[in-house]
Amino acid sequence: MQRSPARGRQSGAAILMAMLTVVLVATLASAALWQQWRAIEIESAERSRAQSGWILQGALDWARLVLSEDGRKGGSDNLTEPWSMPLEAARLSTFLAVDRSDAILAEQAGSALLSGQMLDLQSRLNLRNLIADGKVHAPTAAQFARLFTILNLPNQELTLLLAGLLSAEQAANAPADVAVQAPLVPQNVNQLTWLGLSFSTIAQLRPYVTMLPETTKVNLNTASDIVLRAAITGLDAASAQQLLQKRSNKPWETLDDFAQAAGLSAKLIDTQALATQSRFFELRGTLELDGHPVHLIALTQRDGQQVRILRRERTVASAPGLESIAVTANGAPPEPPRP
Repeated sequence: MQRSPARGRQSGAAILMAMLTVVLVATLASAALWQQWRAIEIESAERSRAQSGWILQGALDWARLVLSEDGRKGGSDNLTEPWSMPLEAARLSTFLAVDRSDAILAEQAGSALLSGQMLDLQSRLNLRNLIADGKVHAPTAAQFARLFTILNLPNQELTLLLAGLLSAEQAANAPADVAVQAPLVPQNVNQLTWLGLSFSTIAQLRPYVTMLPETTKVNLNTASDIVLRAAITGLDAASAQQLLQKRSNKPWETLDDFAQAAGLSAKLIDTQALATQSRFFELRGTLELDGHPVHLIALTQRDGQQVRILRRERTVASAPGLESIAVTANGAPPEPPRP
């Protein structure tokens, strides 16, 4: 018995409709599944962000406590003190009392890595010192000239630096009703590009200079040999290395101690530019949670036992110069890794 053409067409249409229904249901199901997965991922990322923020804030508070306790003890600031010891990457579970009955929390704490370090920013030449009373400060300009010579940097860029900072400072102090075409005052070393400096020059300067909210002195106990040579007139490379060796054996408590170690007359020591104590520090912490690192960078000012946070930044990208923060026992930046 043959089926009629009409019944055949109806059967084909029913099969096609059933297939379209299956495709539609599968599409809706996959869309709903994707939305659910996306919501879970967003919630997980937000939870990780919040957890990272709280943990890094706790590490920052701990670092402030270390600096405050060091300020209470007084004396010089040097690289033998607890604040200068970097915290190598360690599992978070070593810092927390995790209840092992909570398997999820224990696993998270065991996989999270925390590291950090403190840097004495007065171990560097302060760009803020270059401008004083609306003009270039000659003694500081001489220090930067020596630094540019040591690093084999072009003098043209030093001229750009001095002119740019002077112009930016004058514009910042100009009356509000006076329009001045000038760059903004840089707030950190990376912003020196505003003044026309090249990226390569900034990269070479970064381990040895800083931009602080006020003028500061170079801490002889934490400065590298290059900074010492730039900060002290007539100090050569060999003498700087000898001073680092003496400093590693016994840090200098006063400028007179340094003068004696350097074989200089105390009268030749510039007390307006050199010191053995510091007030400005940079705190850096990194938390790696679920394979994703989060970095916290904070600028702090210490006055006695009071430690204030002046600026903080949290980023998932490694900040420029992060690899140059570490210092060796003698205060010099570590050597770059060999290929």
